[in-house]
Amino acid sequence: MTSFTETDEQQALREAVAAMAANYGQDYYLEKARTGGHTDELWSEAGKLGFIGVNLPEEYGGGGAGMYELSLVMEEMSAAGSPLLMMVVSPAINGTIISKFGTEDQKKRWLPGIADGSITMAFAITEPDAGSNSHRITTTARRDGGDWILSGQKVFISGIDQAQAVLMVGRTEDHKTGNLKPALFVVPTDTPGLSWTKIDMELSMPESQFQVFLDEVRLPADALVGSEDAAIAQLFAGLNPERIMGSASAVGMGRFAINKAVDYVKTRQVWKTPIGSHQGLSHPLAQNHIEIELAKLMMQKAASLYDAGDDAGAAEAANMAKYAAGEASVRAVDQAVQSLGGNGLTKEYGIAAAVTASKLARIAPVSREMVLNFVAQTSLGLPRSY
Repeated sequence: MTSFTETDEQQALREAVAAMAANYGQDYYLEKARTGGHTDELWSEAGKLGFIGVNLPEEYGGGGAGMYELSLVMEEMSAAGSPLLMMVVSPAINGTIISKFGTEDQKKRWLPGIADGSITMAFAITEPDAGSNSHRITTTARRDGGDWILSGQKVFISGIDQAQAVLMVGRTEDHKTGNLKPALFVVPTDTPGLSWTKIDMELSMPESQFQVFLDEVRLPADALVGSEDAAIAQLFAGLNPERIMGSASAVGMGRFAINKAVDYVKTRQVWKTPIGSHQGLSHPLAQNHIEIELAKLMMQKAASLYDAGDDAGAAEAANMAKYAAGEASVRAVDQAVQSLGGNGLTKEYGIAAAVTASKLARIAPVSREMVLNFVAQTSLGLPRSY
């Protein structure tokens, strides 16, 4: 049974992450974003302190905890104004898939580095012509003796420029048609035939997005993670954590925005009292706080179900959490800008940069519309429209 009180260990972890993230904060984060830099110092320190790999098995250098703890780390970093997008990808998706389905050699090779932050692993599933329809992916792997040859392209791949490897989702050549039978390969980023070009985005984030090209990329047999016939379950093992972490990032951003606004309206005085005493400002911020707390509850439910091994229950809750957190975060950021007035649009106050970033939670890793499709079909049993 889920408790509404976090354990002493979870509370201590939350405090430790918040204290570390406060040393960096939004100024550090935006300076990196605006100068084309990466948050290497923050990533490295978080890794050394055990925060990045808190969900991974202890025998491979992780913290031996669960998705609840990793989402907690993500939330606190985001609330401090310095979220690490690659935490959604490297430990949550890839670390989970490799720890559940990888060979012993793969676990030993990749997990310790993912856990301590010395290895960052990107994740590549989205394709130009597939989008949300993963069944349409065309990146194919064919056998050549003992090797695999990968060909295809991917789009909106986060942070491959700062990664040492990428977990590539393709399909084997004999499964080009019909339902997707994903084949997952770990591809070191210096492998010949693998290249990428940056996509210009209107996002103030240190992590960039890329179009990725695979031109006859040759991989050894042991690059395949799990079975080539593992069907969809192996892939989806990493997608529930992805949604939970996306929720955590959005919840943290909502908290960050509300805190910015509250600090401002408490002291900003135009008439006789601080503007925060006016219900036109206090009520919307109170509503934002309620909505963020409700989204956080669903995120915690999803993480608890996932950690308890209830994949079906976690899928429903993770999608709902992702939807709720995205909506609440967008509204909180919008209200924060409004609360600050003209100052809300300045670089000095740093909240305007969150406007486009908050929209990301409505779009990625799965759009709000696809979440509504999922809930309509899975939770309500309504017929598919596509």
